[in-house]
Amino acid sequence: MSDQESFISHLIELRERLMKAAGAVLVLFIILFLWPGSGYIYDLLAAPLMSALPEGAKMIATGVITPFMVPVKVTALAAFLIALPYVLYQAWAFVAPGLYEHERRLALPLVIASTVLFLSGVAFCYFFVFQKVFAFIHGFAPKSITPAPDIEAYFSFVITMFLAFGVTFEIPIVLIVLVRVGLVTVAQLKDARPYAIVGAFVIAAVVTPPDVLSQFMLAIPMCLLYEAGLFFARFMSRPKTAPQDSTDPAR
Repeated sequence: MSDQESFISHLIELRERLMKAAGAVLVLFIILFLWPGSGYIYDLLAAPLMSALPEGAKMIATGVITPFMVPVKVTALAAFLIALPYVLYQAWAFVAPGLYEHERRLALPLVIASTVLFLSGVAFCYFFVFQKVFAFIHGFAPKSITPAPDIEAYFSFVITMFLAFGVTFEIPIVLIVLVRVGLVTVAQLKDARPYAIVGAFVIAAVVTPPDVLSQFMLAIPMCLLYEAGLFFARFMSRPKTAPQDSTDPAR
């Protein structure tokens, strides 16, 4: 097979993998849209905020189609999160034939671990951070103010926080990969610990609301996950001599 034919076959396979991943998200979106419904899913997403608001307070929608579009976007987000393991499996299935045997043994656990860690970050944000942060923020609100958050602004806030915590929980995976490929050593990462701590608080200050509680609730997990990455990276150091595989990679 010529290089051009091989390249075209890879593009075709990539398209098929992307269509399978998109199809899974679409099927889940349709199921969730029909039952339990986009309105119910949005109410679940808004539950941490509503529990912190005064009794009788409601959210508002300032756009004409916002009451429909925002719950639909939330449903799409829920469908993507549920389908995330399958989406990452499709990515793994595409690159796996081009890896050596020892690389496949390492890559698959990393794909599974990264999925679990990302979803754990989202869950930590929803079940723990939102409840504490919203109660903290509204505890400082003047009594003369009637809170009425906009649903579109709330959705944007949720997306930002989910991404921040989901990506943050990937820190151990990033450190393990960096050590495994030989870009850094565990000793270098230990020496960089003070800079990592400062960077964690800087990142937390940028991506979270301007309150101390939410910044600490992102920065502290980042520091702890950095330490977890250091611990596991010790067992993943790159071997001095690369193992010899009897089988060449497929591509």
